[in-house]
Order: sequence, then C-alpha cells, then structure tokens
Amino acid sequence: MRYRLLGRTGLYVSELCLGTMTYGGKGFWEQIGSLQQAAVNEQVKVAFEAGVNFIDTANVYSLGESERLLGLALRDLGLPRDELVVATKATGIMSEGPNGRGQSRYHLFNAVDASLKRLQLEHIDLYQLHGFDPLTPLDEVLAALDDLVRSGKVRYIGLCNMAAWQVMKALAVSDRRGWARFESVQAYYTIAGRDLERELVPLIEDQKLGMLVWSPLAGGLLTGKYSPTEKGPEGARRTTFDFPVVDRDRAFRCVDLMRPIAERHQVSIAQVALAWVLSKPWVSSVIIGARTMAQLEDNLAATRLELAAEELRTLDQVSQLPAEYPGWMLAFQGQYRAKPPGKG
Repeated sequence: MRYRLLGRTGLYVSELCLGTMTYGGKGFWEQIGSLQQAAVNEQVKVAFEAGVNFIDTANVYSLGESERLLGLALRDLGLPRDELVVATKATGIMSEGPNGRGQSRYHLFNAVDASLKRLQLEHIDLYQLHGFDPLTPLDEVLAALDDLVRSGKVRYIGLCNMAAWQVMKALAVSDRRGWARFESVQAYYTIAGRDLERELVPLIEDQKLGMLVWSPLAGGLLTGKYSPTEKGPEGARRTTFDFPVVDRDRAFRCVDLMRPIAERHQVSIAQVALAWVLSKPWVSSVIIGARTMAQLEDNLAATRLELAAEELRTLDQVSQLPAEYPGWMLAFQGQYRAKPPGKG
C-alpha cells in the first residue's frame, strides 16, 4: 500500500480507501449491500492489515446504520485512532422534517453531532458536503464548516459531486474570509467515465485539491461479469441498481481491451480498471466498496499491479473523451505557447 498527500495538506491517506456504502442495507440501500456487524468487522480488519488507513462513510448510507456499524467495528477491533483517517458526509435526507436535509448551519451542526455519536468518535478527520444545496447561501455553509473546524469536531473539509464553478466559488469565498477551505473533491471517475477531466481535473491540479474517486468500477460494470447483450449475473449490483450513468458502448470497448491485459498479468479485469485510475497523478485515493470478502481482497490486490506504459496508452486511447468546445480550441491555441521559443 502506498500513501499520498491529500491535496495541499500534510495528511497522508492510503491510495485505496475503504468505502462503507454496502454496510447496513436499510431500505433503498439494500440494493447496494446489506453487510452486518460480523462482516463489517472482518472487512475493516482485513483492509487495515493491508495498509488501508482511510475509511469513507456518510450519514445517509442506510440512514446512519453504516456509520453505526463502522463505529462498532472500530471499537470492537481496538484499532489505533491516530492511525486512521475517518471521513463522513452530510447533505442527504436524514428525516422527513423540513430541516432534516441540506447544508444549513442548523442541519450541519446537528448532523456532525449525530455522526460523532454513531461513529463513537471525538472528531471527524474529513467532513464532506455530499452534494450541492441550491437553497442555503454559500456564506452560511462555509461559515458553519469553518466553525466546526475551529471547534475541533472536524479536522478537514471536502465536497462531493459539484461543478467546477461551484468548487472555485467556494474556494474564493473561503480565501477572502480567511475560513477553512475545501481540501478534497470526491467525484465519480473511471476509465469508462472520464467526464471530470474536462473541467474538474484542471481545477483540482491548479488549486492543489485532493481527489477521491467513487465507483471506479462503474457500479461493477467494469468487472467483466457483464456483457452488452445480457442483464448481468443474479444478485449483482447493476442488475438491481443500474447506476452510475455510463456510456455502455465505451465501457464494453474498455473491457474488451482490459481483458487481454488482465490475462497477461494474471489478474482480474477489475484490478486493471483500478490500476488505470491509480495511475493518474491527480488521484489521491480510490474508494473501494465490496459486498463480499472476495471482492475486497481482489480490489486490495490492485495496488500490486503496475501497468506498462504501452498498456496505459492503449487504455487511454480507447476511453478518450470526444473533443468538445472550448477544450479543443484551448488546446489548439495553447500549442503555440507550450514550448519555449528557439534561438535565433
């Protein structure tokens, strides 16, 4: 296991992060996973022993059950708190009351306290907004997060699933007011879904943000278990919950090229897909979530796979995004400044 700095901070996180969306299985979340305490304990133990120091959850996962199970696992296993980076999130619907969701100061303060209680922790290492709240003024959101950092309940703040302009606006407001700023962006990224390379990746690199990847296997579509003409194996996640949105033609072209690479290295197709994501310099950590121990162990093994330069070029080419404006115009005009002028 290798460790990477989270953006411009001095915090090292493991290149693989243990995701907990499969814990609990309450209501809608049962489609994704329904692991209970014994299985959760085993996953956390195996991941920690493999070098994973980073665990990501959210209050909305199984309506708090994922956080509760994770908190019990950390207590039962007696893992050293100072060797763990625990991340959670807030924004989603936690109750049907008018203030049971969103990013108001009222809701965020309540949500942090509730998460700390379920996790049985005194602080959250990385507290993330789980999306964009179109109603709460940005100043209110950022002031609340800054107060949570100053209170000691939260160490760092991050965000998920936002547009580049929203991220940049938030960074500008925090800088102007001297508030704690977002240090990480959690986003969907996979060889079959490279959309964030258009706007978010340049922003992430320019502002030195950490990037956390969710669903690097496109909801299981890149495991090799699916085909263009079949629904998928019984009980598989995509069979019951067809998410995230993906260009299936591009995805299966990627799988077709990853298959011989996997055979050459004697690894799974999933490991090739993970290794491709891990090869990108803007990625801080890749979140892996598993329904079974076999899946978790296979994903953990991806850290040992080093793809050759030619293999990476082949995968880059098959998954390349189609050119869009203004990207192609910026590249065309920028080429004249890309190299220093010659002599004479």
